[in-house]
Amino acid sequence: MEENSFEESKKTILIVDDEKPIVDILVYNLQKEGYNTLEANDGEEAINIAFDKKPDLILLDIMLPKVDGLTVCKKIRNSFNMPIIMISAKDEEIDKILGLELGADDYITKPFSVRELVARVKANLRKAEASVKVEEKKKEENVVDKKDNIIVIGELSLNLDKFEVKVRDQVIDLTLREFEVLKYLANQPGQVVTREALLEKVWGYEYYGDIRTVDVTIRRIREKIENDTSSPKILITKRGVGYYLSSK
Repeated sequence: MEENSFEESKKTILIVDDEKPIVDILVYNLQKEGYNTLEANDGEEAINIAFDKKPDLILLDIMLPKVDGLTVCKKIRNSFNMPIIMISAKDEEIDKILGLELGADDYITKPFSVRELVARVKANLRKAEASVKVEEKKKEENVVDKKDNIIVIGELSLNLDKFEVKVRDQVIDLTLREFEVLKYLANQPGQVVTREALLEKVWGYEYYGDIRTVDVTIRRIREKIENDTSSPKILITKRGVGYYLSSK
């Protein structure tokens, strides 16, 4: 592990990649933006650093020695909610989808624009920070039965203070990103929200051309809150448009 000079007030980013030229470029640009950086060259080292240092965000390559990036993502996500951005090669389409299903918040493909990657880092950190502060403003007035910072829509309830979701009074274990998607939809029940709007509002950056990030996250949420994912009753698809929460 290489640990650069640290400042406690700065956000810390763990860069996991076995290609030193890429790591060096990321370290240079992220430090220039004011971040602390940690480096890991294989999956085993990445897991150890993540558990020891608890970075604010992880940039995680899929193809790694010792332990692959998908396994690393799963192990880290089981214990922590910090944003994870997967880095994959263009021909690893299946791996990108798997990464999202295992709890990654975002992905970017090689070769990538450093400017775009930095933008995504900033966006994911902003979202994580806003969620931890738990001081979201009420942006929508069309909320069903909202009191004590709890939104109730049919069998679904969201406690915004505890970041807790219940379905039929059973607590559902969601990632931070999944919670943010549900919260955004819950603030406008019955209203269809496009994939592009979700990508912009929840992920926090401009649409770069692949809305499957949203679709995969929606599928993960359904697997957790619906009795029958083939016939969802809570999180509904408006074919060709987007998604909405049913208040029935």
